[in-house]
Amino acid sequence: MSFITRWVVTTIACAVAIWLVPGIVPVGGTWVGAVFCALVLALLNTTVKPVLQALAIPFTIATLGIFYVIVNAFVLELASWLSRNIFHAGIAIDSLFSAVLGAIVISVVSMLLSGVVGDE
Repeated sequence: MSFITRWVVTTIACAVAIWLVPGIVPVGGTWVGAVFCALVLALLNTTVKPVLQALAIPFTIATLGIFYVIVNAFVLELASWLSRNIFHAGIAIDSLFSAVLGAIVISVVSMLLSGVVGDE
């Protein structure tokens, strides 16, 4: 999947998370917030997330994979913070529970949309 396609899929997933999760609110407009947060999230998913996953392998094994959700929530929090401070648009996350729920929603929606778009 190309970067632009991944960015569009992540933008839609972020918009769904904004719509579904009560503790996630857009900053700078609903679609503008989703677009910039998705841009930063897509960049972090290709650069930082693999390193975090490798460092978290013992915790992921010990928790039977549940810690993977915490890594996703941390990357979402980081993307939220970076997008708001760099672009002055993105999403604001109220709590850890909102970040975890948002990470789950974004992961599920991205997986479903990636299946629809497919690898070309």
